[in-house]
Amino acid sequence: MQVLQEQNPSPKRPTLAILVVITMGSALAMNIILPSLPAIQESFKTDYATVQLTLTLFLAGLAIAQLIYGPLSDRYGRRPIALIGLGLFIIGTTACLLAPSIETMIMGRILQAVGGCAGVVIGRAMVRDLYDTDQAAVMIAYLTMAVVVVPTLGPMLGGYLEEWYSWTASFVFILIMNIVFFIAAFFKAHETLPPPKRHKAHFLEMFGSFNQLFRNPTFAGYACQVSFCTAAFFAFLGGSPYVMINLMGSSPAKLGLYFVYVSVFYIIGNFGTAKLAKKVGVLNMARLGTLIALLGGGILLITDLMIGLNPITFFGIMSLIALGNGFCISSGMAGAIGADPHRVGAAAGLAGSMQVGFGAASTYIAGSLLAYYKVTSVPLISVMFACCVLAMLSLLLVQKPSS
Repeated sequence: MQVLQEQNPSPKRPTLAILVVITMGSALAMNIILPSLPAIQESFKTDYATVQLTLTLFLAGLAIAQLIYGPLSDRYGRRPIALIGLGLFIIGTTACLLAPSIETMIMGRILQAVGGCAGVVIGRAMVRDLYDTDQAAVMIAYLTMAVVVVPTLGPMLGGYLEEWYSWTASFVFILIMNIVFFIAAFFKAHETLPPPKRHKAHFLEMFGSFNQLFRNPTFAGYACQVSFCTAAFFAFLGGSPYVMINLMGSSPAKLGLYFVYVSVFYIIGNFGTAKLAKKVGVLNMARLGTLIALLGGGILLITDLMIGLNPITFFGIMSLIALGNGFCISSGMAGAIGADPHRVGAAAGLAGSMQVGFGAASTYIAGSLLAYYKVTSVPLISVMFACCVLAMLSLLLVQKPSS
């Protein structure tokens, strides 16, 4: 690994383990309640479209807050922003646990997201503080693999907690885990951006960085590619509980087990990225992964239209999309963050915001279509396939590998 020592003169640097700790909270919180959405719907006596706002607005909160955390971390440093975010996450989780109504639950989920997304931005920015672009792709892939392991078990754990106790047990688990994470980060999340490297401009002026980034075709191409690939996956996350439980008659526990299967392929893709990105470059990895995801989306749509889907074919073909995303999302994110070395925090925040914002939009669209048509999974699959197509087209903006 070629570490850019001059970018971090401090002898204390955060380990991969601590980067995992500050990054994975939001993903765990998002995934663990997925099998419980029908139960939450029943508990609060509401409709599925409303209860899905606990996911859609969670994603929206992730998207918006990342726009703020990126520039803040460029000015004030990575460590304090990470700690503030973890604190907000704990408060939001407590609000969800004690929620007397679906409206309070949704507000708590938004606060969870606003706090949890700090770790996503800061973790990636810390990696880019320490490594060059290709090596950052390797490190982000390793980080993603590690981060995905616990959230991979989230739906399965949430499903069993739902069947053994109730949906509130998932929030108790998240609360305990994130108190531990906060303590670990307080002692081990060392600063990677020394004061001489920080921006001294006023906070609002730093948002001018977003305009510069959008005008950079390398950033725009990679960021849109990552965002559309993520949107395909998030549409699946939001719609699969309805498809599996309401349409296919499966159980929350089985849904959680199927999620593990899909996530294994996503981890395999990230492992492949970690091994190949330094050798072949982030652009080639992004192209390969997006092509695989597009192929999976096409097969899934054709299968649904011609013979219909069952749990095995639904999750089995989805695994191909997950494999492609494992190849292309880490690579594309490293390319986006490295597109402008002077705006690393802003790029991490903006790219992450786009990624989650597109995901929130796809989740809302897919959920609304499922609620309207009620008896078919075709609307969900169509949204996923369209996102894969747009991801491939986005890469046409990237003219050369970022360096």
